[in-house]
Amino acid sequence: MRLIARLLAFLAAATLAAQPLAAQSILRDAETEAFLDEISAPLIEAAGLEPDNVDIVLINDPSINAFVAGGQAVYLHSGLIDAADSAEEVQGVIAHELGHITGGHILRYGEGMAAASRISLLSMIAGIGAALAGAGDAAMGIMMAGQQAAMGNFLSFSRTQESSADFAGAQYLSDAGISGRGSLEFFGKLLNQEYRYGYSQSDEAGFYRTHPLSGDRISALREVYEGDPAWERPPDPRNQANFERVKAKLTGYISKPSVTLRKYPETDQSIPALYARAYAYHSNARVDLALDAADQLLAKDPADPYFLELKGQVLLESGRPHEALDPLRRATAMTNAEPLIASLFGHALIATEDDGNFEEAERVLRAAVGRDRRNPFAWYQLGVVYAARGDTARARLASAEQQVMNRQYGLALRSAQAAEYGLEHGTPDWIRAQDIGMQARALLERQCEMERGRDCAPG
Repeated sequence: MRLIARLLAFLAAATLAAQPLAAQSILRDAETEAFLDEISAPLIEAAGLEPDNVDIVLINDPSINAFVAGGQAVYLHSGLIDAADSAEEVQGVIAHELGHITGGHILRYGEGMAAASRISLLSMIAGIGAALAGAGDAAMGIMMAGQQAAMGNFLSFSRTQESSADFAGAQYLSDAGISGRGSLEFFGKLLNQEYRYGYSQSDEAGFYRTHPLSGDRISALREVYEGDPAWERPPDPRNQANFERVKAKLTGYISKPSVTLRKYPETDQSIPALYARAYAYHSNARVDLALDAADQLLAKDPADPYFLELKGQVLLESGRPHEALDPLRRATAMTNAEPLIASLFGHALIATEDDGNFEEAERVLRAAVGRDRRNPFAWYQLGVVYAARGDTARARLASAEQQVMNRQYGLALRSAQAAEYGLEHGTPDWIRAQDIGMQARALLERQCEMERGRDCAPG
């Protein structure tokens, strides 16, 4: 029974590995998302996909990883951005992940798992039969061989998909006119990490891996990349400058201030260093230093909307919302009401506690959720405005939007029902309240079934 438990644990672990972790938090930043959209656009086109249908999502996770998990979304870990040294390295990773999407590997992953399960279950049945016949040693041997075959079958399937994605990604880089140097450099980082952690590069060790050996990948891809016309093409300086800004901002936001200040000391007066220190100072409640760094950035480029956003954010989160209005209003206008910046501006308008600002806040926040409905923070702020203006039904509808995105399905269902009751029959908002209610009910039932293993419906 202990061996059976081990086998089932392996299959369960492999299944879970195919799913994104709900506990992982998504990092959202207007400048970072604009950068990722820009560097991925030529690759998405080369892959024959529609840019509007592909999302590049940043996850707060220090490990060096990226994955796809259903639909057309590429998930990048923050640790990958931290480990990369160039925009081309990140493009190499994105190209590889697009190869998984176009290859349908997420759908076919289930085929590999199913094959592994069939082999394992058949070996278990045979092993149990041998055990019942009194041949205990033979039973254990049969089941161990079956477990080994299952694992080998599944891992071989996974390695095949990874190799396929490698070469598809190489083709997308080529078609987009992007050198494969960055891709090889990033694989080199992975290889060094494997050496550092003592992972063997032997063929025998490779049998137990989900990915091909990094050394083999580098050798196979180098021949492809070096023969490509884009091999000698220099990196895009604009992409690289934007990458350095985004990487510094990310470091300042998620790292301990002491770590950030070691990486970006006061002697470094570059834009990335000022960016990183501004966020480090802000996270450490050193408001004057954070504002000074923001002002130094604005002195370099007074019309940069992201520098204005930074200053407004520091002022707002330091309890000075009135002072935050001007930079955030300007940043919102310069970016054509970019949803994340606009929602921050709407928050500042509400935080002034001035009723005269609520009409503008409602207008700004409605525009923000109109362009980006997957923004629970903006929906929450919009609900606050509606409640303050006495529009209880729409306040409940905004709450339902926010709650369903935060997986609070029971609350979302109740909020949607209350909104539907208070809204005029047949209006777009009334229809939306119905839609959210049905969505929340279905998700609540599914959640209940997964947790209890039986059919159940909300009362």
